[in-house]
Amino acid sequence: MSSQPEIQNSRLKTQNCILEVRGLKKYFPALSGVIAQRVVGWVKAVDDVSFSIRRGETLGLVGESGCGKTTTGRCILQLDRPTAGEILFEGRNLAQMTDAELRPLRREMQIVFQDPYSSLNPRMTIGQILSEPVRVHGIAHNRRGCRDRVAELLTVVGLNPLMADRYPHELSGGQRQRVGVARALALEAKFIICDEPISALDVSIQAQIINLLEELQGRFGLTYLFIAHDLSVVRHISDRIAVMYLGKVVEIADRQELYENPLHPYTKALLSAVPIPDPVVEAKRERVVLRGEVPSSLNPPSGCVFHPRCPIAIDECSKEVPELREVKPNHWAACIRV
Repeated sequence: MSSQPEIQNSRLKTQNCILEVRGLKKYFPALSGVIAQRVVGWVKAVDDVSFSIRRGETLGLVGESGCGKTTTGRCILQLDRPTAGEILFEGRNLAQMTDAELRPLRREMQIVFQDPYSSLNPRMTIGQILSEPVRVHGIAHNRRGCRDRVAELLTVVGLNPLMADRYPHELSGGQRQRVGVARALALEAKFIICDEPISALDVSIQAQIINLLEELQGRFGLTYLFIAHDLSVVRHISDRIAVMYLGKVVEIADRQELYENPLHPYTKALLSAVPIPDPVVEAKRERVVLRGEVPSSLNPPSGCVFHPRCPIAIDECSKEVPELREVKPNHWAACIRV
């Protein structure tokens, strides 16, 4: 029987968790034929992913292109309906809700898209883009209220309120992404998914957007899921980091712990590819070079999906699917060799 302090700690942990993902799966059908199409297989974009995000923290989600990071984010927001699994937002399972039930929750969950050039409607002014969600959700009930709200949002993200009359093509990439951030803030969201928000921007602008996101998080108490493939950026902004490979989470740990003591061989390979400014340290560092290519998610390998490229793989790795387990306190890894 559990002791009273253990029960209280468990309740406290649950209350502090704003989002919990359990066994998330998203399979897309692979079709064959032009006229009479038939399903010939399933692309396992996300395959049994589980993690949680505490209120007010930033969880970085990293991995190679095509590993399922963006699909995970879209499933959390129900932009793509998951094939299986649970997505608990403040205790409510989003996967079982209808569109009508989800609509009030849309105010609390928003997204900043990767491409600022295609995520804004080119036929609408910046003011119309920002005022639309405000009007649809009834935050402002008249034109003046919408205009004031738009001016406030533009000021918060460091833009001149006069830009409300401009169209997206009149703004630079960095300014457009600031508008994307303003749109995510328009409904006073608690949780924001940042889907590679700086990958399409110049390096000189990337730091400005990262600093803006950190400033807004401190000011409004926001919670982020920060999706990226740039490990140096993720290290700067994240509190904890989850590493994905071919639709699965292979390691989760605190930022410092993951970079100083990676456990999974894929995480070690990723970190070894990050350049270090110090040439002396760079020359002495062990470099992990992976063999082969990333397998297809249409026909993933049996057992551990990483075993065909893993430098420490053994026969059991091709037969046994490793469980994501807590190897050390608050450090999870999915590898039978760890």
